[in-house]
Amino acid sequence: MTHRFYRVADHVFEIVLMQDADEALMPSYVPFALSEKQEPLFRISVDDTFKFEDDLEEIGQFDCGGCNHGVYRTASDGYRFEISNVSDRICAVVETNRDFTENKVALLTDQASDRAFGLNNAIMIVYAFATAAYGTLLIHASVIRNSGKGFLFLGVSGTGKSTHSRLWLNYIPGSDLMNDDNPVVRLLEHQVVVYGSPWSGKTPCYRNIQAPIGAFVRLEQKKENVIRKESTLYAFAHLLSSVSTMKWDREVYNQICSTISGILALIPVYHLGCLPDEAAAKLSYETISGHDD
Repeated sequence: MTHRFYRVADHVFEIVLMQDADEALMPSYVPFALSEKQEPLFRISVDDTFKFEDDLEEIGQFDCGGCNHGVYRTASDGYRFEISNVSDRICAVVETNRDFTENKVALLTDQASDRAFGLNNAIMIVYAFATAAYGTLLIHASVIRNSGKGFLFLGVSGTGKSTHSRLWLNYIPGSDLMNDDNPVVRLLEHQVVVYGSPWSGKTPCYRNIQAPIGAFVRLEQKKENVIRKESTLYAFAHLLSSVSTMKWDREVYNQICSTISGILALIPVYHLGCLPDEAAAKLSYETISGHDD
């Protein structure tokens, strides 16, 4: 049995691995590892022999990177998530208590890639909802840091978030990539901060770094480059659609909505219709950073 402690966006959590070899499935967590035991916000125990309740009623589907995971309510008022891979095969089951502080995971395959996928998604799901009460959002975005601030590019899959980040890296001096898929955003006192995370999609960018947020930008593919600042209503909709949520859990959903409202009081949201070109990167940089060169 292996106990490991990690800190992501200043939230500490514990992973308990009954199969010691499963630690090899978590290379992206190494930059976030703690050398000493600390009091965790939540704990995840991973054991392939866990037995779960039968005949639960499905209450929803959770979309996690294009893979839909079934969601069930347990008799103890917690949740079960059945995590499916890209081939729609269930590779892991997660069972939580009511507030996501104690969680059990069973990996249902011997294939290393599917075990890693199942464990990684299990941790992401639990993290997203265990931290919701603390002004924390796990958000689907690519984030660039420039001049000490983080700029987050939002949009549905395929709209060019990673491409736009690469354009900044190529054409906007002083830019570096903080995360390319699932950074963490926290509403702190009078400040909104973005953090790198162990979850970065297909881009291996697992950086234990942070920066105050300069702006959010919702991307849309267009035949010309045009940018505008969004109204509060549209800004709220853009952030909410980019965040891991559970509408069937009213408490968690309200916590997330409250955090978004607090963020919008401090940080602007823009809409960028764009081509995948240098001019789009320069237009967004000059607009959202305040540098009109």
